[in-house]
Amino acid sequence: MSIELGSEKDGVTDQAPVPRRRMNRGALLGMLTVVIVLTSAWYFLSRGTEETDDAQVDGHLVPIASRIDGTIKVVSVDDNQIVRAGDTLVELDPRDYKVALDQAKAQYDQANAQLSAAGPNLPMTRIANQSDLTSGAAQVSAAEASVAAARQDLAVAGARLKESQAVNERAQANLQRYQTLFDKHEVSHADYDQYKATADAQVQTVAGNQAAVSSAEQIVDQRLAQLAQEKSKLQQSQSSAPLRVAIRDADIKTQRASAEAAQAAYEKANLNVSYNRIVAPVNGVVTQRSAEPGARVSSGQQLLMIVQTDDLWITANFKETQLARMHPGQRVEVVVDALHKSLSGTVESMPAVTGSRTSVLPPENATGNYVKVIQRMPVRIRLNPGQKDLDKLRPGMSVEPKVYVE
Repeated sequence: MSIELGSEKDGVTDQAPVPRRRMNRGALLGMLTVVIVLTSAWYFLSRGTEETDDAQVDGHLVPIASRIDGTIKVVSVDDNQIVRAGDTLVELDPRDYKVALDQAKAQYDQANAQLSAAGPNLPMTRIANQSDLTSGAAQVSAAEASVAAARQDLAVAGARLKESQAVNERAQANLQRYQTLFDKHEVSHADYDQYKATADAQVQTVAGNQAAVSSAEQIVDQRLAQLAQEKSKLQQSQSSAPLRVAIRDADIKTQRASAEAAQAAYEKANLNVSYNRIVAPVNGVVTQRSAEPGARVSSGQQLLMIVQTDDLWITANFKETQLARMHPGQRVEVVVDALHKSLSGTVESMPAVTGSRTSVLPPENATGNYVKVIQRMPVRIRLNPGQKDLDKLRPGMSVEPKVYVE
């Protein structure tokens, strides 16, 4: 009896460990399955995103500088002050530039007056040239007519000379015949004297006609000289007329150029007066103010800076090994450290160069000691508009973007 009870007890003792081992084995398999599932989920989920903590908010930093030399009269803003485009930032003392503007205006008016006075000279010169040419042509025509008349007079004088010479030859022949007859006492002394007087008169007539021919020739020469002189004057007028017009035209162009230069000086002086008031070109927040009332500033000297807060973006420096499936338009979740919240955005553009290549001293890998280093590429991310607290973002804030690449 005791043996049977002992064997049952022994049997129970031998069979008790079997279910416990099976239970431990099942729990281990279940835990392994959970780990495999979680690991697979993490693997597949991580394959669909790319993350980095090397990222920050970026924006435009607009330096505000004076465009002219001057003395600061009023500074209307201070650091961390919000300004809108068109708000007055700094005012310079405008008195010196207003005086310069008045001087430039006076010179501009004077140049315009001189240009207006020189304007009529060109048409007047053309009219005078035309009158000179017409008058010269008329003088030439008159001189040609005088030459023709003188030549006509010379021809008449020559004809009279020939006629008188013919009459003289006849009178001399008659005188010789009557001289012979008178020597023979065949004609009266009175008849001889008459023929002698006629012959002497014809000699005088020939001499007078010869003098008339010589005079007519001299007149022709004089008229020809006058004609040459009038032609020379006409030719000179024809040659100088375009030059006089060109000179007048050049004078007008010079006056016009002077007027344009005076106008440019006047406009520049007007601009300088407007530059005495320095306004904000963009919306943003003032920082790095160095302008103080009474300070003397030079052209190009920076007075303050405006951080443009309405056009911000995220610069995320991803490793080059993370860019294989990244492209513009992909959805991004951005965790902003300062806000303790996430914002949504979109990949706007891919980088053109690595960050190291744009550094002041880019690495030179041709020295023989090259060690491969994974480079980072600045990807630009644009935050979606209309989200809450976007106005609280400032350039330089740290963020952690997650890009959904699938």
